[in-house]
Formats: sequence, C-alpha cells, structure tokens
Amino acid sequence: MSTRRVDGYLPLEDYGALGDGRTVALSGSDGSIDWLCVPNLDSPPLFDRLLDPDEGGRFSITPSEPFDVEQRYRPNSNVFETVFTTASGRAKMTESINSGTAGRLPWVELARRIDGLDGIVRFDIEMRPGRRAHTASPYQSHIGKHSIFHVGDVLGLFLHSEGVEVERRDDAVAGSLSVGPGQREVVAVVAGEGEPLVVPPINEIDERIDLSDAEWRTWAERIAYRGDRRAEFIRSVLALKLLLFSPSGAIAAAATTSLPEGIGGAKNYDYRYAWVRDAGYTIKAFLAAGAQPEAKAAFTWLLKRLAEHGDRVCYTLGGDLVPEVTEIDVPGYRGSRPVRTGNGATAQSQHGVYGDIFETAARFVDCGNILDSSSAETLSHLADRCADSWRRKDSGIWELEQAEHYTMSKVSCWQALARAVELADQGQLPTTCRDRWARERDRIESWIGENCWSDQKRAFVLHPGTERLDASLALMVRFGFDGPERLVSTMDAIDRELGAGPWHYRYSDVSEEEGCFLACTFWMIEARFLLGQRAQAEEMLAKLDDTIGRGVGILSEMVDPRNGAFLGNLPQGLSHLAHVMALDGLVAASECVR
Repeated sequence: MSTRRVDGYLPLEDYGALGDGRTVALSGSDGSIDWLCVPNLDSPPLFDRLLDPDEGGRFSITPSEPFDVEQRYRPNSNVFETVFTTASGRAKMTESINSGTAGRLPWVELARRIDGLDGIVRFDIEMRPGRRAHTASPYQSHIGKHSIFHVGDVLGLFLHSEGVEVERRDDAVAGSLSVGPGQREVVAVVAGEGEPLVVPPINEIDERIDLSDAEWRTWAERIAYRGDRRAEFIRSVLALKLLLFSPSGAIAAAATTSLPEGIGGAKNYDYRYAWVRDAGYTIKAFLAAGAQPEAKAAFTWLLKRLAEHGDRVCYTLGGDLVPEVTEIDVPGYRGSRPVRTGNGATAQSQHGVYGDIFETAARFVDCGNILDSSSAETLSHLADRCADSWRRKDSGIWELEQAEHYTMSKVSCWQALARAVELADQGQLPTTCRDRWARERDRIESWIGENCWSDQKRAFVLHPGTERLDASLALMVRFGFDGPERLVSTMDAIDRELGAGPWHYRYSDVSEEEGCFLACTFWMIEARFLLGQRAQAEEMLAKLDDTIGRGVGILSEMVDPRNGAFLGNLPQGLSHLAHVMALDGLVAASECVR
C-alpha cells in the first residue's frame, strides 16, 4: 500500500505497536515512531507526534523518495517489519523494543534495523524528543561520538552503525543512510529516567532484535488454542501481553491517551491505567489462552489493590489511585481536544467491579488453581459490600455522568454473588455469609426480571424507565443470566437498533458522538455462539475479517461505521480480549457439535 499523512496525521490503523512489558511504542507506516513514553507506559511521552504533528517528538526513518509500504509482524512475535518499495529499490525495516536473555532490560532500548533488498534505498532520519508534558524542553549534548538528549529526568542516547551519517542539532538529531542488497544499518534510542545509562554496542542491540523475536515466539508457541483462527487468536493475545505492565502485574486498558472516540469530539480519555473491568476480562482471556503466569500475576495485583483501596474502578500501573484529570495544551489527534492525563472514572461508583473480580476468581479456580486465605478474605468482604450496595444507583459499565439503576450493573452484582456462593460451596471462600449472598443473588435476579425487561422492545433495556438498549448486555449470556428465550430476543433487539454494518454502538442515541465499539460486536458474536446460534455467529465473525485485517493486527477501541477507520486509544485491551473470547467461543461451539 502507499502511505501519506493528511494534515500531519496517519490513520490509526497504519500503526504497529512495539513493547517490552514496560512501555509501548507506535510505529507508523511511513517509518516514524510517533508515540513512546519513557520509562513506563504511563509516563509522559518522549515521542508524541501522534497528538502534535508539527511540534511533537518523533523518531523517523523514512525513504527520501516516494514509496509504497507493506507492514507485518513476524509470525508469533511482537517484532515488527516494514518493507519500503521506491523507484530505486526495496528495503526492510525490523523494529523491536528489546529484551535480553534475562527478560526485560533495565532501560528502554528501541532498536531499528534496515536491510537492503533490491537496488539502493536512501532514508532520511530525524530523532527529536517532544517537550515532556510541557514541563521541560529537550536539549542535546555530546560525549565523544554519542548524541545525548535530556528531557526533564529522562536521559537518552541516539546510537547508530557506521554507515549512518548524522547531523547534530540543538534540539534534534538528523541524518541519512543508504542500503543496497545485503547491506545493513542499525539505529537505536536507549533511554532511562533518573538513573545512569548503559551505552550498549550497536551490534549487541542488533542481536537483541532476534533474541527478542525468539522470546516472543517461544512464549506464543505455548498459547493454547485448538481452532482454525490460531494466527488471529495469538495476535490478540500478543497485543494483550504488550499491555501487561511487568514491574507490577497491572494491565493497562490501552497504551495511549486522548485518541478520540469521534474525530473533533471531546470524548478523549487517558487509558494508560488499570481498570478492574478490563484487567478482570484480560485475566480471563489469558486463562483461556493457557497463559497462567500472566493471569496469576495480574490477578494477584488486582486483589492487592482491592484490599488496599477498596472497590475502586481503576488504579495507576504502580497501584496508586489515578490522578485527577489535567489538560495538556497540544493540538490532539486530527484536532480533537482536549488532550488529557488522569481519568475521572476513579471517583465513580461502578457496581461492575464486583462482577468483574468474582468472575475472574471463579475462572481462576475453574482452571484448577487455589485461592489463599488473604485473597479469600478480600473477596468475602467484597461480596458483603456487593450485597449491601446493589440497590444503589451507579455510573454503569460505560461510566456515564447520570447515575441510574443500570441493568448491566445489577447483572454484575448478581454475577458477583452467584460466583461467591459457588466459590464458598467449593471451599474456596468462607461460608459464614454464604446464605446471605444467595438470598441477595435471588433478589437481584427477581428485581432485574421485574424492572429491566421491556415488552415493547422484547429486550432488557439500559435501565428501568427507558426503552434505550445497551450492547454490553450481550455479556449476560456469558454470565449465565436468565433463560435463552429472553437472551436471544435481547440480542436480536441489539442487532436491530445498535447495529451499523458489521459493528455495534455501545448504547442507544450515541451515534453522533462516537464510533462503533469493537468489544460489543465481539461480545455479540460470543453470545451467539453460547446460545447455540453458531451459523449466525460465524457469519458475524467473517464480516469482521476486513476490520481485523485493515491494520496489522492491532485493534483500536472503536471503528467509524462510515468508512471503517479506527477510532479511540490503541492497542485497546478490551477489543483484543473480547476478540480472544469470541474465538474461544467458536472453539467451544465446534467441540459441542462434535
């Protein structure tokens, strides 16, 4: 494909994601790294051209003449390849945020290898850090042949092989390189924050690209999936792995902030935090994939945060409460403002927290694992709070400003207490309050049946007193709520009223503000599989092949139904984990037929 920027921006589907378990970079189809936070995924960005096309930081290695491009991940790996074709030749760029033989490196090592394939290809290079959240302007210094940059407490190095020509400026490094058949050049950025910095030999950085690739492939080969869509399944699990913050075990909702849910709109949020909902669903996806160590690390982290802070909605990746929202004075993606750090959801009440953590605990135990006494105590207290609070209004799964008795929130409370009773019966939780949990579970089920069903719509609705629908209610099927007749009818109503092409909006009357939410469509597919509607589910999944194949396997939060363009933050964990669970449902449905 050919690639070009419009007003300085690339389409979001033109980015691949690189990561090392600590941070994530986005590499564009024109050879520009437009997003990288150092040292951590939720640190201020070092490269932020994604949100500021003119003044933002970038690390670009781009052909000097017009080009076509092919992008792909190496099989079963998060090492990324781009082939550039110009009138004068072809060259391949291979990119990685490297790891070492002992796992994640104690510094960020962004490596970029350029191999000549045919003819001669010349590349222009620019490495310019961005202003660190507008608190510090970058500047360059030099020690010997090394170009050093300073941005606040971040210290970095621009390193390169001998054939790279470099021009040093006060605020950037510029240069060029040329490669022919069999020729290789390597360019890298090594960075850390508030710490001495190792200067690795460039040949070792080059070698670690292949070492990192081998580590990714070894990990991916152990992923359990028996279906026909293994490559898709592994690609989404690999994307989820990028969002697992290895220093703590937290799972970030996404790797970016403020990418708009609707171009020019104000629904631009910072998703570089760990939501209980997203983490819980991701843990279940890891368990479905047989990735037990990742699931255990994330589950342990989540339980400790809930024990420490109570039933909060989200936390920082280090385990603290998420800071208040701050607006940053940059243009935003395609002029969509405001650009934000922090997130207001941390102060909300969301009953979904209860269902998410208990569904995770139940799945963890179902896989043959055991809860320790401290975790059991934490879960018992959460079940008690759920039994106490389910009658109250909350902000719901969609974090809406208007508190209501949202149907999905009540379902989540029912789900939590149902799983708590099951865990108590299995000997995993104390049985002291087991009967009370069972009574409240049954009361919630009756309340939902009496108040949340619409005879007019033949569906469960967003909340009592409205005829609006909510696509997240597809999860009722996975949770085992109600009987199949009402659930099938609800799925049909969601398809009719919230469907737009192969995708779905989150809830009624939101189409003017945002795109279609990818996770909702995957939830609908999973629900159809679980309801025994295999042919319908497979047809829906096939219609999404163009969406999944539009980029390189990295999914955003939303899709514009008018043109299929990606919207919202990416890689979006909720989209990938819902994809994993839909494909897992396909396998389960196939095995039931056999």
